[in-house]
Amino acid sequence: MNATMSAGTDRRPRADTQRAGSALPRVLAGVRDGAHLTLAQHDAVHGPLPAVRGRGRRHAREGAARMIEEIAQSGLRGHGGAAFPVATKMHAVANARGRAIVVANATEGEPASLKDRTLLELLPHLVLDGGVLAAEALGADRLLVCVCDSSASAYEAATHALAERADHNESGVQVELVRTPRHYVAGQESALVNFLNGGPALPTFTPPMVFERGVARRPTLVNNAETLAHMALIARHGAAWFRELGTASQPGSALVTVSGPVVHPGVYEVEHGSSLASLIDACGGASVRLRGALIGGYAGTWIGEQHLRTAALSNDHLAAHGATLGAGVVVLLSERACPVAETARAARWMADQSARQCGPCLNGLYALADTVAELVRGEAGPTAGKRIDRLASLVARRGACGHPDGAVNMILSATEAFAEDFSRHSQHGPCELCSRPAELPLPARPVDRDARRGAEGAR
Repeated sequence: MNATMSAGTDRRPRADTQRAGSALPRVLAGVRDGAHLTLAQHDAVHGPLPAVRGRGRRHAREGAARMIEEIAQSGLRGHGGAAFPVATKMHAVANARGRAIVVANATEGEPASLKDRTLLELLPHLVLDGGVLAAEALGADRLLVCVCDSSASAYEAATHALAERADHNESGVQVELVRTPRHYVAGQESALVNFLNGGPALPTFTPPMVFERGVARRPTLVNNAETLAHMALIARHGAAWFRELGTASQPGSALVTVSGPVVHPGVYEVEHGSSLASLIDACGGASVRLRGALIGGYAGTWIGEQHLRTAALSNDHLAAHGATLGAGVVVLLSERACPVAETARAARWMADQSARQCGPCLNGLYALADTVAELVRGEAGPTAGKRIDRLASLVARRGACGHPDGAVNMILSATEAFAEDFSRHSQHGPCELCSRPAELPLPARPVDRDARRGAEGAR
């Protein structure tokens, strides 16, 4: 199992990373020179979009049922972070009362991820295909494609793709583009639906659930952009083809954003279960010695350098490290960085990104971030580790949404992966690396919280 095909930081794929005879790329097939595929080029690579619903009510129902069953047989899981079975979500929406709406979630609030905006920039028709197919399978009449307002190039590519498809829309599904605010929790399912209904992009916590009553109070399917791209391929090639790659519990491939000290950082397509070492090799190898890696994103898990050659990129394999692939993120940390200082910066950013709707976010995350920052400044003292553990226990599993749990997981995994560094800082104060520039990618400017307004036109 190996990694292949990059759409690097400059968006130009490097086909020389593809091994001879490899079954990859799948999602990234056809990408050339960093330019998005036109509709004609897309059809030349993948073939026309298959029809889901036949003529007549009975044939329409049968076609939709077959599509959902094919997704179920494929074992496709969501690629937005939670890895929830896609067919289960589709069944829930299909069984709810009312006409469904489908939401393509390309908000990508995770700072270390570029995969969804890369998909829309380079392969917008694959995402739109998946969204239309999902809508047809559920009998939905609307597809809302949500793009972060900081991703101008992705929005432009999607706009151009919709214009190309204007004369080829035989499904009757109305497709709309929606700009969403740049905030970490804005892409959370209920937060996105709340925004589309005209409210702030903040999570909501009371029933009914989104699949029962979501956008415009109608049953709503929310799927990540990459998830829809895989769905478009499964519809063309079938469940058995999809399962030719990956593991039994996590079949297929995934897009992974790699950043840090490698020769070619960028977006890579990997087979689930491929080794982290093969991904690093596909990136041209590390440019300096590595200290560890943050897997899954800023709500993810740090693993130390001793595991970099043995870790594999599937949730089953990563479970041994307390990790998941999450949003498809691998952030590599060099020996030139201080892991305590990097954790402090990330912890502060996660606290700033909270919805501030419950005590664990409003108070607990800031207390944790302050304690780690005190370690960096040499003000924490020898009891810092116990204070972090105590604060983490007060925050974990007590928040109104999953955001505080993710932040706690990232911080605690750092104290384990870099235990010696945290111990030295608690005993001796800052090290010579604490003042070096940050290696973890974080937005340069804080988010304007007033910008999280509702999408009035989407209601």
